[in-house]
Amino acid sequence: MSKQSGVEQLDEARLATYLAEHIPGFSGPVTATKFAGGQSNPTFKLQTANATYVLRRQPPGKLLKSAHAVDREYRVIKALENTDVPVAKVYHLCEDIDVIGSMFYVMEFMDGNIYWDSSLPDMNDMQTRGTMYQNMVKVMATMHCVNVDEVGLGDYGKPGNYFERQISRWTKQYRLSEIQVIPEMDTLIAWLEANIPADDGKVSLVHGDYRMDNLMFAKDSTDIIAVLDWELSTLGHPYADLAYQCMQLRLPDNVGKATGLGDVDRAELGIPSEEEYVAQYCDLVGIEQIENWNFYLAFSFFRLGAIAQGVAKRAVDGNASNKEALQVGKLVQPLAQYALKLIQ
Repeated sequence: MSKQSGVEQLDEARLATYLAEHIPGFSGPVTATKFAGGQSNPTFKLQTANATYVLRRQPPGKLLKSAHAVDREYRVIKALENTDVPVAKVYHLCEDIDVIGSMFYVMEFMDGNIYWDSSLPDMNDMQTRGTMYQNMVKVMATMHCVNVDEVGLGDYGKPGNYFERQISRWTKQYRLSEIQVIPEMDTLIAWLEANIPADDGKVSLVHGDYRMDNLMFAKDSTDIIAVLDWELSTLGHPYADLAYQCMQLRLPDNVGKATGLGDVDRAELGIPSEEEYVAQYCDLVGIEQIENWNFYLAFSFFRLGAIAQGVAKRAVDGNASNKEALQVGKLVQPLAQYALKLIQ
């Protein structure tokens, strides 16, 4: 394994030499094992004789502009280390692509649980599931209340209407990734562009992919010990994260890695309804209600569709990090259809 490089493998000997020079206390040799799952930035467990680390890298090959920004991930995790937002400790960012073939960073290995199934079938009772979802919305609200200027993230995003920028950005990304014309996506893009709410001035740190399987829970409690995968984070509108999470509640169980909850009896499982989830969030951040809710939901479906299209395009180009990437491309049309049902 050490003599090869690529999405699945790293040059372990060269990596060990480099990290010994840049991380205090690091000593090789190192064994790198790729974690299963994930479509975007390949992630590896690094095992040495006396420590365990995690490495996240950009995939090798030609990438879309601004995609796979592991340097932004590193920056935001570093900035949050002394806040109430649970994150792993980061040790080093390597921008020299000659070391392993692409930019990467190294952080601590945290030993917790990640739940890929949003219905939480491994939990034994309703109360535990409910508490986990309550903690999920609490951490989101905590993140949205971080003073970005105080932690050095005041320039982490651009000024102006967040949704206007995001629709423009993801439309461009979608067009660059387009493999075939999907009429529903074209209709959705046109509607979103014509129905952007007036800018209400709300700006916060947003995660961009806030969902159950991007959280690590403690092994012995319902506490969240780390928010993972900050690649899509930026300064933006907090309702984008909230709507994205609620979109997951609406999706059926066969869309994507993190199973949706649209086809299950959430009350029977102890999982809050969308109304309860939004109400808890509003209470935590001190607001009464959210206007234009269907716009935010429709935007979330569109954005996930654009991301899925990018994953499919990388698979076609031969540099996606997951063998299931081509299947992800089949989600684009259904996601657009869900959004159109909301707005029609």
